[in-house]
Amino acid sequence: MMRAALPHTEKTLVRDGVSVHYAVYGSGPETMLFLPAWPIVHSRVYKAQVPYFQEKYTVITFDPRGNGKSERPSDPQAYAVDNYVDDALAILDDTGTRQATLFGLSLGGLYASLLAAHYPERVRALIACGTVMPLVAPHAHKNPASAAARREIYTGWQKFNTTYWQTDYADFADFFTSRMLCEDHSTKQIEDAFGWSQETSGEVLVAMAKANDYMKYPVSEATYQAIECPCLWIHGAADEVTPPLMSQRAAELTGGELFLWPGGGHVLNARYPAKVNKMVADFLSRHGIAGQTDQPTPPEPRPTKQAGKPPKRVLYLSSPIGLGHARRDLAVTRELRTLHPDLQVDWLAQDPVTRFLHANSERVHPASAKLANESEHIEAESGEHDLNAFQAIRNMDEILIKNFMVFQDTLEATQYDLVIADEAWDVDHYWHEHPDLKKAPVAWFTDFVGWVPFPENGPREAFLTADYNAEMIGHVEDHPTVRDRAIFVGNPDDIIPHSFGPDLPQMRDWVPRHFDFSGYIIGQHPSEFGNRDELRHKFGYRDDEKVCIVTVGGSGVGSSLIRRILDAYPIAKARIPDLRMIVVTGPRLDP
Repeated sequence: MMRAALPHTEKTLVRDGVSVHYAVYGSGPETMLFLPAWPIVHSRVYKAQVPYFQEKYTVITFDPRGNGKSERPSDPQAYAVDNYVDDALAILDDTGTRQATLFGLSLGGLYASLLAAHYPERVRALIACGTVMPLVAPHAHKNPASAAARREIYTGWQKFNTTYWQTDYADFADFFTSRMLCEDHSTKQIEDAFGWSQETSGEVLVAMAKANDYMKYPVSEATYQAIECPCLWIHGAADEVTPPLMSQRAAELTGGELFLWPGGGHVLNARYPAKVNKMVADFLSRHGIAGQTDQPTPPEPRPTKQAGKPPKRVLYLSSPIGLGHARRDLAVTRELRTLHPDLQVDWLAQDPVTRFLHANSERVHPASAKLANESEHIEAESGEHDLNAFQAIRNMDEILIKNFMVFQDTLEATQYDLVIADEAWDVDHYWHEHPDLKKAPVAWFTDFVGWVPFPENGPREAFLTADYNAEMIGHVEDHPTVRDRAIFVGNPDDIIPHSFGPDLPQMRDWVPRHFDFSGYIIGQHPSEFGNRDELRHKFGYRDDEKVCIVTVGGSGVGSSLIRRILDAYPIAKARIPDLRMIVVTGPRLDP
């Protein structure tokens, strides 16, 4: 699984005998410090924020004591709130950071508040998501008495219990992560959180519960009133882990901005990253904490044939997963130019599409350099003869949110008359999820709609594909104006006679109601390359020879299969002496 951004510096710091691991990304003039939450998760809980903000800021994350690459001490007092605050200070000192913007999820919001109150000179701004706030009572299902009670059977929130953490931690983690992300269609975020929870233990959580907190940094109304920096408090109205009143009270005492997310759960930065990232970026910009501001600008428009009339401008997104998209997208662009000769097209694209575009004298937007490579991810997910495309796309979530944010910034920096999106799944998903982010008309097209499980992959994959399909159907039906034009590249008969899942519509009924059909778009037809006999002669094919062409689908997958075929060539050659083999590699395979 490929990550959208990797740190340029990693270090393990030892403070008071406990090792704490931190990572540094980017090199902007301003610094953002992401503070750890409860150690049931580690710093990867910010994976949807770090790749975006490290383009503009220096970003620092650290794993909490008890999880990730940090130490798991046995002394309960090592997990006191005071120690997490002092760990953050030590990391700021160790990195030479004079002042930072703090971002804290859950307990991280409390750590940020204590830092801002007691060390105001070190804190530029404070952003908290689902903060813990000790001056407000927790949910009744999380009160200390319930957490300490012994029971014969533990159900629901009764599992938030120190005894249960030690007797069946895996089941507790499974329950708790599902309640952290209580919104519908949160399967991937829940899987991530559960995976991170398996890097700690019930014993760590019990030790933390026994710590004597606030010995060094007591908490009172005066603590929050002492915070002078700009504050943004974000809280899900349906948060089952921390009550929204916690952020409301913190905003009241600090005079900060408050956003209560209708229907939102606890980990909004993971479940709704596009909107959270935009909210945070806009908040920082309003307060003059903009980081690097060198947003790449597109090439200057070409002179138009109609004097005094501005050209229409298109931002074109072409999927890099297989060059078939690029061929059809170039064909679409050329046809559009016959209808609108002054049309200006800027491409937001990745390798190998960019090579194809440059070869055809197309204009690639410089922001393309900021995109994380989706082809590279698919290559990393491919087995020797196997690629589970559904799981590969699910595992690409970190890359897709990074690329969506690049697209969104690009669109907000330059006015375009139209966005053409060929299987830009990130744009389609996040604009449907947050229609207020849409900044231009969009023509969306694809050659497949909906996921179908393989029966041999069992009920879990069947559940997940149906859940993804249900979310997509809900998006389209709830917000039908997001796609100004939806086009299926193919014909109605290409839609398979299959249901989207239990209690979901039939594909052949639903797709024609929401898509127009374009027929096939293959770009330049092979017949246009010239006479077949002349081409054979040009490329050195003899009339009497036996030729085996070896190729694999995809721009970078299939190298292992090609190697096996090459290994088999001597055997075939021994049996067919005049056999000639020609291997065609994808553009991301080294010949």
